[in-house]
Amino acid sequence: MTAYLDHNASTPIDGRVLDEMLPYLRFHYGNPSSVYRQGRIARQAIETARQQVALLVNAHPSQVVFTSGGTEANNLALKGSVVAPKCVAVSAVEHASVLASAQQLAIEACQLVRIEVDEDGLITEAAMSRALASGPKLVSIMLANNETGVIQDVARWADMAVSAGALVHTDAVQAVGKVEVDFSALGVQLLSLSSHKLYGPKGVGALVLDKRVELAAQMVGGGQEQGYRSGTENVAAIVGFGKAAELARLELQPRRLHTINLRQRLLQQLSQIETVAVFAGQVECLPNTVFLAVPGIDGEALLMEMDRADIAVSSGSACDSQKSGASQTLLAMGVDESLARCAVRVSIGKDNTDQDVDAFVSVVKQQIKALQENAMLAWA
Repeated sequence: MTAYLDHNASTPIDGRVLDEMLPYLRFHYGNPSSVYRQGRIARQAIETARQQVALLVNAHPSQVVFTSGGTEANNLALKGSVVAPKCVAVSAVEHASVLASAQQLAIEACQLVRIEVDEDGLITEAAMSRALASGPKLVSIMLANNETGVIQDVARWADMAVSAGALVHTDAVQAVGKVEVDFSALGVQLLSLSSHKLYGPKGVGALVLDKRVELAAQMVGGGQEQGYRSGTENVAAIVGFGKAAELARLELQPRRLHTINLRQRLLQQLSQIETVAVFAGQVECLPNTVFLAVPGIDGEALLMEMDRADIAVSSGSACDSQKSGASQTLLAMGVDESLARCAVRVSIGKDNTDQDVDAFVSVVKQQIKALQENAMLAWA
């Protein structure tokens, strides 16, 4: 059986979520915009899910706009909320969907400001002050990094940015379901979510917004989702997202404690291997994420060895896995490119075991031993 240790890329659908979805795939197939009974059943299911997602992040249901996923939510947040004079500030360690959206805005004559991070991947007050001096109208700061797991002090930076006259967006895709996420307490105006990061189906997410934000729809035509996102809703997926959100809220603490214990077990074993480097190991991180490297062993090569041992990990962001090269997050942290190319991410889930962690460490040790033996042969 595969030791699946790549939950930041995607999670398996919880059986309870699938059970909730099935009636809307088999029987309740009405268009939720229709006024007859089948349509009303679908509409009610969507509104129930909206309430479940809102409860997860302490928002009002009317603030939840369903999208096709976190990427669309990020695109809608950045492209839909920027007004002239155009200036956007984003952190240097954002998800590709935020960085690409910001870069597209820059091509369209929007000034793009990059908020630098320190060696731990954290924004500093000096970096934030420099970025705000440019007068951005929108600031986007990821709540928890998808590679390192580093958690930013979004509430602090949001307070600074709002005081400077900016809207604030946070990509909370990796944080929600792993740590408490409170839309109101964060002080942001826009927040992105994705279902498949918390044991729900792929292809559905949400943008949570302060209703005072003037947001221009990027998908137009039918006026669904309060006019923010046209297109017939994927009812079954939205229902699954809602159930996954409900379970994430109710089971947050036991899931968190379970992954913390496994993460500590992993870190303790890795600390006994001199050659292993753990990135951002001394700052607040997600309870399930470890980003590490073994100097001299390419990350993709180690990933393949793990795959042969039936262990699933990644060499960084799944959205960038088809691209060769070093992690852009690590490069932004000042990590040497040769070491960044050796990076491998372990992201633990609620169903992982001690044996999964031990199996991963065993392969790491085997590969280090093989590297050392090859070096000795080369000197012989």
